[in-house]
Amino acid sequence: MKGRMVLSARLKAVADMVTKNCRAADVGCDHGYVPIYLVQSKISPKVIAMDINEGPLQRAREHVDRAGLLAYIELRRSDGLSAYKQGEADTLICAGMGGRLMSNILEAEPQKTKDFKELILQPQSEIAAFREFLYDRGYSISQEDMVWEDGKFYPVMKAVCGDMGPLPYEKELCCRFGAILLQKKHPALIMYLKKEWENSLKLMAQLSNTRKTGRTEQRVCELKRDMQDLEKAARICGCDLI
Repeated sequence: MKGRMVLSARLKAVADMVTKNCRAADVGCDHGYVPIYLVQSKISPKVIAMDINEGPLQRAREHVDRAGLLAYIELRRSDGLSAYKQGEADTLICAGMGGRLMSNILEAEPQKTKDFKELILQPQSEIAAFREFLYDRGYSISQEDMVWEDGKFYPVMKAVCGDMGPLPYEKELCCRFGAILLQKKHPALIMYLKKEWENSLKLMAQLSNTRKTGRTEQRVCELKRDMQDLEKAARICGCDLI
């Protein structure tokens, strides 16, 4: 792998959010593609690539070796940040895993986590709960992007330690849709809103043809609240859902 690393859209969104000249620590590095890209693109002078599983770490090691970057990318087997020493990097990258697992990784080593200048995060599930976790732990989301790839939406965010003032919209909306994505009227977010609205209409139609029970009525109420949030987000973005 002597050529230039080409990343998928979702991984490139992660890598491009790293501040230039920052040393990076990639937790859950998988095949090592992001660390290789960061060094080849002269974004990061050094990267610590970590994974809990030996298999992916070995593949990452092979890729880094073929790219001739073993002097710039250090590979470590690590459960979260356990093998990382505080102060070794400026940027923490955590992508490709569920929001709950990501929260657990950040919570397990709070001193190490708070020491980073920036966190580049791409949760793949429980995204609203993960944003709320960041806000409640004293982080601000200073930058945010969203990518549509292979039939799935991937939000990526940069979080920094410290309060950046009041949220521009209701906290629930900011957690679910991303305050910056809403402010930007991000095209991928608008696409997401329309798809969610379409799915909600289909589910509402299904529920209306289902025998009414306490559970179905509760689900209808939940769905109506979800659709109200979608309408609020659509108004902020200035888009029609239909």
